[in-house]
Amino acid sequence: MPDIVRIACGAGFAGDRFDAAVPLVAELSRQTGPRYLMFEVLAERTLAVATLEKGRDPEGGGASPWLEKYLEPVLADALAAGVRIVTNMGAANPRAAARRVHALAARLGLRPPKVAVLEGDDLRETHDDAAIRALEIFDGAEVLGQPILAANVYLGARAVAAALDGCCEILLVGRTTDSALALGPLIHEFGWAEDALDRLAAGTLVGHLLECGGQVTGAYFADPGFKDVPDLARVGFPLAEVAEDGTAVIAKAAGTGGCVTPATVTEQILYEMHDPAAYLVPDVTLDVTEVRLTQEGPDRVRVEGARGHAPPETLKATVCVEGGWLGEGEMTYAGPNAYARARLAAEVVKERLRMLGVQHRARFDLIGAGASHDRGDLARTHARGLPVDGEYRMRAALMAPEKAPAQTLVDEVMSLYCSGPAAGGGFRSAVTPQVATASVLIPREAVSAGWAEVAP
Repeated sequence: MPDIVRIACGAGFAGDRFDAAVPLVAELSRQTGPRYLMFEVLAERTLAVATLEKGRDPEGGGASPWLEKYLEPVLADALAAGVRIVTNMGAANPRAAARRVHALAARLGLRPPKVAVLEGDDLRETHDDAAIRALEIFDGAEVLGQPILAANVYLGARAVAAALDGCCEILLVGRTTDSALALGPLIHEFGWAEDALDRLAAGTLVGHLLECGGQVTGAYFADPGFKDVPDLARVGFPLAEVAEDGTAVIAKAAGTGGCVTPATVTEQILYEMHDPAAYLVPDVTLDVTEVRLTQEGPDRVRVEGARGHAPPETLKATVCVEGGWLGEGEMTYAGPNAYARARLAAEVVKERLRMLGVQHRARFDLIGAGASHDRGDLARTHARGLPVDGEYRMRAALMAPEKAPAQTLVDEVMSLYCSGPAAGGGFRSAVTPQVATASVLIPREAVSAGWAEVAP
């Protein structure tokens, strides 16, 4: 059994910095013992969009579109150093992702890596839509009458560990809990049993700290003059050093920007944690109320004291459905009397929609005039007593079940160029299909995960 397992995170969302993993692999290459690099890039909407892509191209679609951009800078060095990669870039089609990994390795002139996929999260492979709608619903019941695009259960870390037991060098998963990308390797290396609840909780906390990439090393934490972070443009992504008892040190690669402090770690611990005494994942219920943080050295924070309780009896699944269409149009007004012209532009579009019989409520924001707080309420914006001179961007948006009303709004904003107030410019627009989500609970015994190796 190893003394220390090192796990680094090279991405915290789809589209995160593509070069963040380079210094991490360099750092891991200087270390010995088990070393892992995780990429966490899968949100609910991301998976729904991937499912649509798989429908259009069952063989090649549905994996992360960023796979090559993340792996190409580090694949050769990771394979050479024995750094294993665990990532949810498999999205809706892990096997397609595996084929792309092999193609990338061949293009780079590398030996074929040993690639495995984890499957079993896609409920539509085992349940029809009626059975999915019949599951216990705890959020989003109002949308479940719409056509289902995707339904994926959050697999736990033990399924990840089972796949790693197969000695793969790269593991591509679909929907697991984000923290499972770290807890799975820890279960694999340390052999933590299902009743080792405190250790499973500690490993879950490690995964939770790593899963958002640079957020725990100063990115997103930064607030100039209040929470200053050095060299944010070169922020280093996180690296955890984990002992068999679950005690961990959160650090970052040498020579990178950012910082690791009890404050950065605390903010990430509390991120998306509804109940600090009962953070639910498939493998354990995590209690962070007694967690202790110690600044062990520069950019090194020791984390200990996580407690674990029995895992929930059911697993969470996210159901994505068709959510209609969103139309957005924007126009900028600047200079003398800019506020009044931007406000008039909004009133013109509002009246035009009424004249054209559009029944759906539109939202109007004057960006630069408190749009984030006024919730599209022009009367409230006006009450602020804003200066008339300046620069304001009028944004109009509308959601509708059909595309036509959304397109009408966009057309009316565009018409402001010559049929609206003076000196409007910088028009931009989009009409995009939307996704809505619901959360359901499914009995554990109704879910079966499995892994398979994918050859070149």
